[in-house]
Amino acid sequence: MKNKFYITTPIYYPSAKLHIGHAYCTTLCDVYARFRRMQGYETYFLTGADEHGQKIEKNAQIAGKTPQEFVDGIVVGFHKLWSALEITNDDFIRTTEKRHYEVVQRIFSRMIARDDIYLSKYEGWYCTHCEAFWTDTQVGPNHLCPGLWSPSSAR
Repeated sequence: MKNKFYITTPIYYPSAKLHIGHAYCTTLCDVYARFRRMQGYETYFLTGADEHGQKIEKNAQIAGKTPQEFVDGIVVGFHKLWSALEITNDDFIRTTEKRHYEVVQRIFSRMIARDDIYLSKYEGWYCTHCEAFWTDTQVGPNHLCPGLWSPSSAR
């Protein structure tokens, strides 16, 4: 049996233009995937886009597009960049694809059936910029996001 190796980039969040971090991270993963292939590993290299969220919705509205139209344009940029950099990824997953949705539904259904997760409610303060939930204690009486403001940044 051949040794198997799996590597993935972060599943990028296409809320704005591509930047050097996308190229840097993907190039590093590509180098490592090529190295493992050279070593004889059956290598699978995945990258993709997480196409849901308030930042995408907001930026799509500003651009006068639907969220799907907005991310479709950015994903074209990913494919062009990966082609220019000769990236050797085996797949590019998009969270808006039917295949992604169906797999996530199956996984969560199994987890619920096995009592690995439970359904409940969570209340907190959400910061769209930081993409994080914060508790009342963390945001303080003025409800300021700790990711955007801290006493040391006020100096």
